[in-house]
Amino acid sequence: MRVFVAGATGALGQHLVPQLVGAGHDVTALTRSAGKSQSLRALGATPVVADALDRDAVVAAVREARPDVVVHQLTALAGLKSFRNFDRGFALTNRLRTEGTDNLLAGARAAGTRRFIAQSFAGWPQERTGGRVKTEEDPLDPSPPGPQRRSFAAIKYLEDKVTGATDLEGLALRYGGFYGPGSNMTRDGEIAELVRKRRFPIVGDGSGVWAFCHLDDAASATVAAVERGAPGVYNVCDDEPVEAATWLPDYARAIGAPPPRRVPVWLGRLLGGEVVVSMMTQVRGASNAKAKAALDWKPRYATYREGFSTGLG
Repeated sequence: MRVFVAGATGALGQHLVPQLVGAGHDVTALTRSAGKSQSLRALGATPVVADALDRDAVVAAVREARPDVVVHQLTALAGLKSFRNFDRGFALTNRLRTEGTDNLLAGARAAGTRRFIAQSFAGWPQERTGGRVKTEEDPLDPSPPGPQRRSFAAIKYLEDKVTGATDLEGLALRYGGFYGPGSNMTRDGEIAELVRKRRFPIVGDGSGVWAFCHLDDAASATVAAVERGAPGVYNVCDDEPVEAATWLPDYARAIGAPPPRRVPVWLGRLLGGEVVVSMMTQVRGASNAKAKAALDWKPRYATYREGFSTGLG
């Protein structure tokens, strides 16, 4: 199939493009940087240079590519180091999830594309009460933390626009937290540096539940969604949602760092803000059962422990 990938040079895109090419698909890869065209060619894709927020340029690029499937992986999260001003840090990503989504959908419709896959997120957008693990049928958070509300609205906008489309097959993939080469969570990345310096503490009881996904597994699930699966929302994560109080010490051991400190909630709120407290003590994990069954997919790293052991790079 002809597949148009927006966000092809991002953390996930760098894993996705080679897997799509390896599966026999003809890939057109969107980048806003002409300097990245050669690296995309080396991966086997045909590069096209355009700003994802330039509607006319995007529509023209998609129309020319005539894809069977458009894959929307646009984010702008490189270098994000703090959650205190969450919406400020996610401002450009929020535009890509709203304006960028509209532009790509317009291009897909102009090109007669039949299928549209978009990146969403499993974790903090889910309701923070009830069971520790959520399915796609469970409601989203009716009252997210104040600093996340614009980002929450952007995610909901993307999901509603994509899965609510009636003229194409729209799938929103809610990925778990990324780790592995290309992410900020590797053996020697930004998160590793904070953990080694004991500047990434467990807040409160650390009962917040996280869903993880290695970038290779996120890419393989996306290839599966390109090829099959009914329209709708899918959680894409590993088999073992895990509390922050468990995964953070495990990650520290995996990278040879000292154990993380523990701080009370009031101090965590003072140092990191409301979002950090929510992520450490309130968020819920996600079940991947639907994706495994409907997409005929399973993660290579079935649990974060396996991934931390051999998949950090």
